[in-house]
Amino acid sequence: MRALSLLAVCLGLAAVATEKPHPCSKRQTGGGGGSFKGLEYPEGKIIAERFSYDTPSQQARVRALIVHHNQTSFVDLLLLYKEGVSYEISYPNQTCKKAPLKTPFRPIEIPPDAKLLGKMVLGTNSAPGMGGVLINSWAGAVPVLKAKYKLTFTEFGCLPISSQIHVENVGLILTSFYDLVIGIEDPNEFIPPPSCDKAELQQLENEELKDFLRFFI
Repeated sequence: MRALSLLAVCLGLAAVATEKPHPCSKRQTGGGGGSFKGLEYPEGKIIAERFSYDTPSQQARVRALIVHHNQTSFVDLLLLYKEGVSYEISYPNQTCKKAPLKTPFRPIEIPPDAKLLGKMVLGTNSAPGMGGVLINSWAGAVPVLKAKYKLTFTEFGCLPISSQIHVENVGLILTSFYDLVIGIEDPNEFIPPPSCDKAELQQLENEELKDFLRFFI
């Protein structure tokens, strides 16, 4: 498993490090993330998730623990964008809900129109073995969603570090990424479990899922 810290070996390439950063996208990756939604209003949500996504195949898997108003819930979502379906899986109950997936696939990436704010080292390279990582910060806006964002990605590998997204009438969503893995560890990650074989297509009633998908994927 190639962890994020392995990117530090590239930092000795001074000539490469001085090149101008450019927007990028990672085709396949997985790892963990933590989100705090609603810093600017009282109804905040804390989300911890594990995710995998595959850009060429347009599919993603998200397992999330959501804490909201001192209530905890667990979500396991399989999102197959090319097929236009999503699965909400519950292993304890051996149930599976199948629903139409109408939103387009959006890879975790730096948008082409994002503006570079600057580059810096996460940690330090002042001494051998410190393992600092070169990162770039970007900013931009999505007018259709009335949202502004600030993203931080690694210079080498194009891996996400953090994101700050402010959405009008919603608030601020902060996300940190960790334990990232390049590639897909489990080839069965995007195969629905047997409990989904006979699931009938229906509309999901859980608005929490819609919020989660909108701001994470």
